[in-house]
Amino acid sequence: MAKSKMAKVAPGANKFLIALYIRVSTDRQAEEGYSIEIQKERLEAYTKTFDGEVRFELYIDDGFSGASLERPAMRRLIDDCSKGSLTHVCVYKLDRLSRSQKDTLHLIEDVFLPNNIAFISVQESFNTATAFGRAVVGILSVFAQLERENIYERTRSGMQKRVEAGFWPGGGGTPFGYDYDKQQGILVPNADAEKVRRVYELYLQGFSLQVIADMLGLKYEKLAAQILSRKTNIGLIEYNGVEYRGRHEPIVTPETFERAMALKALRSEKRLVTTTPHLLSGWIRCGVCGAKMRYLKWGKAGFKLVCYSRLQSKPYLVHDPDCNNESVWADEVEKTVIEDVFAFTSSEISPGSASSRSKSPQELLENSRAELKTRLRRLYDLYSRDGNELLLSTIRDLTQELQTVETRLEREKESSKGARQAQEVRQALLNVRSTWPFMAEHEKRLLLASVITGITITHFSVRIDYKL
Repeated sequence: MAKSKMAKVAPGANKFLIALYIRVSTDRQAEEGYSIEIQKERLEAYTKTFDGEVRFELYIDDGFSGASLERPAMRRLIDDCSKGSLTHVCVYKLDRLSRSQKDTLHLIEDVFLPNNIAFISVQESFNTATAFGRAVVGILSVFAQLERENIYERTRSGMQKRVEAGFWPGGGGTPFGYDYDKQQGILVPNADAEKVRRVYELYLQGFSLQVIADMLGLKYEKLAAQILSRKTNIGLIEYNGVEYRGRHEPIVTPETFERAMALKALRSEKRLVTTTPHLLSGWIRCGVCGAKMRYLKWGKAGFKLVCYSRLQSKPYLVHDPDCNNESVWADEVEKTVIEDVFAFTSSEISPGSASSRSKSPQELLENSRAELKTRLRRLYDLYSRDGNELLLSTIRDLTQELQTVETRLEREKESSKGARQAQEVRQALLNVRSTWPFMAEHEKRLLLASVITGITITHFSVRIDYKL
C-alpha cells in the first residue's frame, strides 16, 4: 500500500469549505438515530467549532447501501475532491462513509489525502489533519489487510473441505468432457466424453497428439495433451498439489491412464527433442570403435553414415583414430530399420490375454490387503461391543500383517514399472505399420525412440536394440 501524505494547513489559513456527507440506507437506520435530519443537524453544529470562515456543502445519499461506492452523492463528492476546492470531508459516523474497510481506506488514502483534504468522523473523533488521525489510518490499513487475508483463508478452507468430500471446487476451468452440475456440486460427463476416450485409444495405438487432434476435431494439439494427462478423467481431483477421490464418474479406467502416461514418458525423453531432419540421428554407433556415427552429405547421391573417429572433425568424439568401419548409405540403413520394426508380428510380441492370464503379484497383494482391512473392520466392531482382550490381541496381529503387506505392495509397484513400460513398447510396435503413413518425420522419430534404445553398424551389418 502506498504511503499516505497529508499536507499541513498553512498557519493563518482560516477559510474552510467542508463537504458534509450524509447517508441512510433503510428506514430502520433512521429510526435508530441515523436519519438525514439528525446527521445534518449534528454535522452543521460541528462546523461551528472551526476557527475561521466556514462554508459547507451537503452530499446526501438517501436509501443507498454502504457496501459500495456506487452512490450518486458519493460519486459527486469524489469528483469535487479532485477539483481541489474542498478542505475537509466530514461525516457523523465512520460507517456513514462506507461499511467496507477497503473502500474507506481507498477514499482516505487515494482521494482525500492526495488532494490535501482532511477527513473527520464526529462520532469517533477521527481527524486525519492530526498526527493521531494519520496514525489511525495506518492501523486501519493493517486491519484491512488482515480482513482480506481472512476472507482468502475462509474461501480457500471452504474449497478445501469441498474437495476433501469429493466435490468439484468450482470457480471455472471445467475439464473437457465434463459439465459442472451446480446443484450436486460434481462433474458430469457430457457428449465430449467419448472424444476423451478416443484420445487415449488412439494415443496407445501410436498416433501422435497432433494427428489425434486433427482426427477428433480438437482445436489444437495442446488440448489433446491436456486431456491425456488430466487425472480428473479417472475420478480424481487435484487441488493444491494433492489428489482426492472425486464423486464424479470416471471417463477412462486407471489402467488405461497409467498405460498412456507410461508411453508419454517414453516419448518425452530429453534426447527426442531435436530439429534434425534425419530419421536416425543420435541413435547410431560404430560397432568397431564405439563412437557415434553422423549423417554426412555425399555429393548429389545423398547422405552416408560415417564414424566420428574417421572424420576427426570433433576430437572429443574420436574413440579410435585407426577405426576401419566403412561408411554406409543412410537411406539403406533407414530402410533396414523400418522393415525390421514392421517385421514384428502380433504372435511374436503378443502381450497376452488379460482374461486368461493368472493374477500378478501386485494383484494378489492388493486382494490380501483388502481382505485384511475387511477383517480388521469386523474385529473393531466386535471389540467396540464387548472389549474382549483376545480380540484386541488379534487386531494388533492383523494390523502388523497389514503393514507388512502394504510394504511389499509398494515394492511390487516399483518393480512392475519396467514391465508396464515393456508392454507399452510392444503395443507401439503392434500398431506402427498402420500409423507410419500418417506421421511427419519428427513424429516418426518419436515413435522409433519409444521402442529403440540404439542402432549399431559394424561393416555393413546393422543391429537394432529394442526396449523389450
